[in-house]
Amino acid sequence: MTTASARSAAPGLRLHACAWGGAVLATALLWTAARTLHVELRVDPGDGRPAQVIGLPLIVGVTLAVSLLASGARAVLGRLTDRAPAIWTGLAVTVLLVSFVPVLNVEASGGARATLALMHLGVAVVLVPLLGRRSRAALPAERPGT
Repeated sequence: MTTASARSAAPGLRLHACAWGGAVLATALLWTAARTLHVELRVDPGDGRPAQVIGLPLIVGVTLAVSLLASGARAVLGRLTDRAPAIWTGLAVTVLLVSFVPVLNVEASGGARATLALMHLGVAVVLVPLLGRRSRAALPAERPGT
C-alpha cells in the first residue's frame, strides 16, 4: 500500500457538482418560498448605503461562488492532509457561524432575517455532509482473505 492511497482525497467531481447544484437549489427554493409568503428580502446595511433587495440572481450567484470556494478548499485539504474531512467540516461550521454576523447586523424585517438565516443553513446542510465525507478512493483497499 502506498502512502498516496491513504491520503484523504477530495470527493469526486460528480459529488462536488451535486453539492453545488444542491446548495443552489436549496437557496432558490427558500427564496421562492419567502416570495410566495410575501416576505420582502430587503436589507439595509445601515452605513449610509441604500437598502438592497435580495433577488434570485444574487442568491444563485453568491451560493454558487461560496459552493465553488468550499469545494476548492476541500480539494486542497484532501491533497495536503489525511484529516481533510474533519478539518474541512470544522472550517465549514466556523464559516457558517461567522456568516450569521451580517444577518444580525443589517436592518431587515424578521421574515427577511429568518429567510436569510435559513438560506445560510440550507447551504451548510447540503455542503457539509457531501463535501465533508471521506472518499472511497482515500480508504485503504481491502485485501482478499483478510
